[in-house]
Amino acid sequence: MLKNSVEWKNTLNIPTDYDVAVDEMEKNVSAIRDGAARQQVWLVEHPPIYTAGTSALPIDLLDPDRFPVFKTGRGGQYTYHGPGQLVAYVMLDLAKRGSDVSNFVTDLEQWIINTLVEFDVRGESREGRVGIWVSRDQDFDGKSVEAKIAAIGIRIRRWVSYHGISINIEPDLEHFAGIIPCGVKEHGVTSFLDLGVAATMQEVAHALRTNFETVFSNQTVEV
Repeated sequence: MLKNSVEWKNTLNIPTDYDVAVDEMEKNVSAIRDGAARQQVWLVEHPPIYTAGTSALPIDLLDPDRFPVFKTGRGGQYTYHGPGQLVAYVMLDLAKRGSDVSNFVTDLEQWIINTLVEFDVRGESREGRVGIWVSRDQDFDGKSVEAKIAAIGIRIRRWVSYHGISINIEPDLEHFAGIIPCGVKEHGVTSFLDLGVAATMQEVAHALRTNFETVFSNQTVEV
């Protein structure tokens, strides 16, 4: 196994509590920085939960009693995780990648966009709005109606990244109603199922792995 290789861990068949995942990431980040572990991408699915990033505003938590709320150290505002949503935690040594956080976020966006293309979904980034969006017809004024299909929220510690991205495959979209997702009121959320795209979590997981190779140019090791 290569010192600089990236482990690819897939536990989508076993829902993981959010606090357990955060604790595992914290340990991995320390080990990666100390040279005791390889970089890792972890694909995971969570039970329903709202998470509050470092920029979360109390006013954006509309229904605090609906699901547990976890205050996390990642960037961003409120988001939802739950069944039917694929979460990819990305633990990479950015010191070996130019120590450029902005470029890293751009790579994450491109990774998602490339993955969506494989399912004939056109995802796009938007200036001033982190995440990936799709256009949904037009409103009565002729303006394009957009909805978010993937979110990005990261944290960097000693130049090792963690947290990562989430893609809505077939979550219950009503579960997003308890928050203002990522603080954006003007646009909603969507999913593969909502767009009429039939895809399983494992099919999207496979596409993520393939496109990770092309965007991040790293070898991976199965775990």
